[in-house]
Amino acid sequence: MDFVQDALFNGERFRVLTVVDNCTGPPGGKICHGLLAGKSLKGGDVVAELSKICLVEGCFPERIQCDNGSEFISKEMDLWAYSNGVTLDFSRPGNPTDNPYVDRVAGAIF
Repeated sequence: MDFVQDALFNGERFRVLTVVDNCTGPPGGKICHGLLAGKSLKGGDVVAELSKICLVEGCFPERIQCDNGSEFISKEMDLWAYSNGVTLDFSRPGNPTDNPYVDRVAGAIF
């Protein structure tokens, strides 16, 4: 799980939350479970999107890999993960290569 960002023709910036499954997709492939676009996404928005994804899939993940962004270390996200038995696996600060699959999949979408 990670964010990608871009800008519109007028310079207005936006971000997209990308939720990618690296483990249960087809052989050699990944599944993108969710994309949430917005100008200002917060921890509550991440929790709402993950709850929606889990409702559609009918289960919760065992582990979510993400960076140390403020949206992912928020109290809302921590409470959601604890309440649903999900382990948050944070990448090491300064090591963006710890989460390369999301960036590759997001790059293919945009």
